[in-house]
Amino acid sequence: MENNANNNVEKPIHRYKLTLEFFGTGLVGWQRQDIGRSVQSILSKAAEKFCQEKVTFYAAGRTDAGVHACAMVCHVDLPKDYSDYRVMDALNFHLKEEPVSVLKSEKVTTDFQARFSATKRYYRYHIINRRGAPTIMANRAWHVKVPLDTDLMHEAAQILVGHHDFTTFRSVECQSKSPIKTLDQLDVRRDGDNIYIDTSARSFLHHQVRSMVGSIVYVGRGKWTKDDLKKSLEARDRRALAHNAPPEGLYFMAVDYPEE
Repeated sequence: MENNANNNVEKPIHRYKLTLEFFGTGLVGWQRQDIGRSVQSILSKAAEKFCQEKVTFYAAGRTDAGVHACAMVCHVDLPKDYSDYRVMDALNFHLKEEPVSVLKSEKVTTDFQARFSATKRYYRYHIINRRGAPTIMANRAWHVKVPLDTDLMHEAAQILVGHHDFTTFRSVECQSKSPIKTLDQLDVRRDGDNIYIDTSARSFLHHQVRSMVGSIVYVGRGKWTKDDLKKSLEARDRRALAHNAPPEGLYFMAVDYPEE
């Protein structure tokens, strides 16, 4: 009886918060899929080689296929109490041939959850605006050949900032309970041939960032006016969307948590 009692004792949970960088081209996104390689599955395989147990990683955001991350945060429960550096170095050893890298590892309490503890998420969309196709930045930015008016794009983008029903900018596959979100920031700036669109909010709908970018690019090309963008938002209808920008220009940049 004593042995059975000992066997029923719950094992302690050793939770780690990881900050990741990954190159999303060729991957099906963060979440494990039936077909294709995901960031989640790549990490799980690396962790199993390290700790000899199957574990699951949970991210602050579920990026789409082809989307990149500069500082994605995730958490994982491991079977032993390892040092922070050992977790980072061991995972990176088994990730050497993969487009995923652990930048930081921190032991955290079990009430921390990468997704549900987050208070704000930050994304950047990168456009290369020139006639010549990119080589070094291929699959790392959206190449738009025609000139874009970034001042007009920024001005129009402010229409989307605030508390709105973003149904127009929401994928038909979005699983969020409500299309209503509060967008804190949507800034457009140019640096030579590079255009950066920075946005932040507590949370985003599926495809929301790419849909907003595609629509304000329409404004920058002169195909839409600011009033057209406003009407698209107010339509609350996916069919009113101008364009969904491709995934290769999108980067998950950072995420805030209460203790930070």
